[in-house]
Amino acid sequence: MTNYNPENERIKKAYFVYLKEADQKSNTTINGIRKAILRLEEYTKFKSFKTFNKEQAIAFKKHLKSKTGERSGTPLAKATILSTINALKSFFGWLRFQAGYKTSIKVLEIDYLNMSEKEIRAAKAPKRKSFPSIEQIRKVIFSMPISSDIEKRDRALIAFTFLTGMRDSAIISLQLKHIDLSREYVNQNPNDVKTKFSKQIDTFLLPVGDDIKAIFIDWVIFLKETLLFDMNGPLFPQTRLGQDKTMSFAPMGLDTKPWSTASSMRGIFKKGFENVGLPYFTPHLFRYTLVHLGEEKCTTPEEFKAWSQNLGHENTLTTFNSYGYVDHHRQGDLIKGLGNKKNEENKLDAIYAHLLQNK
Repeated sequence: MTNYNPENERIKKAYFVYLKEADQKSNTTINGIRKAILRLEEYTKFKSFKTFNKEQAIAFKKHLKSKTGERSGTPLAKATILSTINALKSFFGWLRFQAGYKTSIKVLEIDYLNMSEKEIRAAKAPKRKSFPSIEQIRKVIFSMPISSDIEKRDRALIAFTFLTGMRDSAIISLQLKHIDLSREYVNQNPNDVKTKFSKQIDTFLLPVGDDIKAIFIDWVIFLKETLLFDMNGPLFPQTRLGQDKTMSFAPMGLDTKPWSTASSMRGIFKKGFENVGLPYFTPHLFRYTLVHLGEEKCTTPEEFKAWSQNLGHENTLTTFNSYGYVDHHRQGDLIKGLGNKKNEENKLDAIYAHLLQNK
């Protein structure tokens, strides 16, 4: 069975070069687009892209709605279908200007790659996220062993994520030079740190507990004074492997190199939560915990703006819209408490009003 089309592969390669070099798309984004195009090719049994027409577009949309995920076994999420269709729409929009395709791809046919307004709203609706509570995070951190250098690193890693809410890709690329303990400051310099959209992000340690902060500070001092790491050394070095007495590869302490991917970091989080009988929460979900903490602690628009910037959001509404969902239990508590606060200004209303006036 044919599983590729040489003609398609050549034009796809040219498109991916265009996305990377001209459109400045990230590798992650390009891989998502690559997957979307492959979905169409698999459906058409790798026919030439020149065969694309409105009938193919309509049939493919129906196919997507009937397809199930390989891992979940459930129907594809509307958000997945929307991103697939949008990626294909952009691809064919580019393709119709390429030599050999100008007469084959019609712009009106591309318009059939769409979804209804109702489906688009459903696809873009924010998902309710389950995230760890402060108490759960603290339980994980203070239940972790610290008898070895590796265990100390693992505990400091989770503590630091709680203190900053930084994304895992940024955390694993941090070096000691990016940490200023005197100011409790982390310089997410995009020249060295893998920040989202390569933004400069100024992060200060958040007030989640002096005991949590002490864990991280002790870790930095340990790296500098005991392990003698220089300032270009990784903040969270990878595990050094070696051969044990049975000639099998086993952990032998810490290396002086950083992790190349965040998979090991996620594994540490997974193990930490499972060891105390809790469901696994990814590092990214800590950001939701911290946003909700910020909503409780911040009493002025300026304070919440600072909290939002700490998480790397230039627009405070991004923090509210992406991470500020109130779960139904908390929603009920807030509604019940309103009757006892008739004369007290609702701080979130004040923040929202300020944001809307200064958009």
